[in-house]
Amino acid sequence: MAENAGAARFYNAAEDLIGRNLAAGRGDKVAVIDGSGSYTYKQLSDRVERFANALRAAGIRREQRVVLALHDTIDFPTAFLGAIRAGVIPVPVNTRLAARDYAFILEDSRAEALFVSANLKDGVLAEAKAPQLVVVSGGDAGGQTGFADFLATPGSDTAPAETVPDDMCFWLYTSGTTGMPKGAVHLHSHLLATADLYAVPTLGISESDTVYSAAKLFFAYGLGNALTFPFAVGATTILLEGPPDPASVSRILREQKPTIFFGVPTLYGMLLASKDLPGEGEHAMRLCVSAGEALPEELLNRWRKRVGPEILDGLGSTEMLHIFLSNRAGEVYPGSSGKAVPGYELRLVNDEGGLCAPGEMGILEVSGPTSAIMYWNQRAKSVDTFRGPWTRTGDKYVADEHGVYTYCGRNDDMMKVGGIYVSPFEVEGALLKHEAVLEAAVVGHPDHDGLIKPKAYVVLVEGMTESAELTESLTAFVKADLAAYKYPRWIVFTETLPKTATGKIQRFKLRETA
Repeated sequence: MAENAGAARFYNAAEDLIGRNLAAGRGDKVAVIDGSGSYTYKQLSDRVERFANALRAAGIRREQRVVLALHDTIDFPTAFLGAIRAGVIPVPVNTRLAARDYAFILEDSRAEALFVSANLKDGVLAEAKAPQLVVVSGGDAGGQTGFADFLATPGSDTAPAETVPDDMCFWLYTSGTTGMPKGAVHLHSHLLATADLYAVPTLGISESDTVYSAAKLFFAYGLGNALTFPFAVGATTILLEGPPDPASVSRILREQKPTIFFGVPTLYGMLLASKDLPGEGEHAMRLCVSAGEALPEELLNRWRKRVGPEILDGLGSTEMLHIFLSNRAGEVYPGSSGKAVPGYELRLVNDEGGLCAPGEMGILEVSGPTSAIMYWNQRAKSVDTFRGPWTRTGDKYVADEHGVYTYCGRNDDMMKVGGIYVSPFEVEGALLKHEAVLEAAVVGHPDHDGLIKPKAYVVLVEGMTESAELTESLTAFVKADLAAYKYPRWIVFTETLPKTATGKIQRFKLRETA
């Protein structure tokens, strides 16, 4: 659909995602399962249409923005697709931000309305000026309009907005691993393109699948996994309102039997350390996917042995909307991000701006039809990231002569030890092979001479305790696995590592405290 959209007089992504299922006779098929029950495609369509009508009745016009601070329930796809149907720009936001970040986003986006889960409302508005319209999902509305009441608003204009493929469709704010939120602006054509280019050919997703994404809908990865992909083919999506802790995820895998599971490396590690994880024969997963951060080879091997299905590690970004570099079923290169997804072009650029030869490390740039057009209100950052047809990722990679890409780390995370680049990811991968290590993060730290050396922060598996002997064991273990100069000169044991809500380790915070 996305490839042919440009030939149509108008194209509305929400109308496409829902309408294609009604046209195919899937109106009575379950589209969404959440904590309150299940919803068919016809029921979802009715909710989306009513939401669009209610926006119009509230006086919110095309291209105005509405912020969605919503948990993963039926209200999220209702609001997201309902806004798009009306030509209004939904702005989903991370539900774990600081109050100052919410205040910035509400002001920066010039939001006309806020749709917020009840238990998030006070935190979202703690330092922010509330928009004129605040609608509360679930729980006590606290004097504001409740979501159900908003949907009951009468409206007579039921037609989708006559948008075109290149119209603004939605924004996603990203701070990545560095801090300040940036609003990536995406178009109507982008949603279906991610399904057409990645989900259908790489995952083989079809209407017979049931999907569960531990990554939440506010995250570009989760939005594709749990909304775009299943709705593009008429599959069923499972939504978990609360946090994806190992017990909750394992229960979903056992009881609700998703056939495709989307996770992040941190969660795969936590699941493998959990007694609740179903083994082979106790689940229905035919395929698993990992993104957000590179998947260590050790986790892949342990998952295969204990659970069975392959994990397809891939790389995507908020700016590109979803995965553009991936392993494939039956063609998994352990420890790598795989090959370019057809429809995207990749290149590696060295420090001098030239193209890298095979085996030479460089910064990854990608070109493809799902790139955001800019960061809202941030011209300088837009120019630095969106370079003509190329989008600069900030990730360091090495590609071999067969086009297989291996992750080396974020550009800001790389360290030079003795004049030679060392990837923190490589050292972390070596530490993770040790039976005592659950998680690890490595940063550069100056020694007594001011020279940068690797410093490791380690989370131990349950039942292990820190000791001088364990420190010596880990140091020797890494020395035996990697070149001698790469071993961590310091090892700090910690209960947790700082992460973004999407599971990426925030190494800059460790550098600040080192």
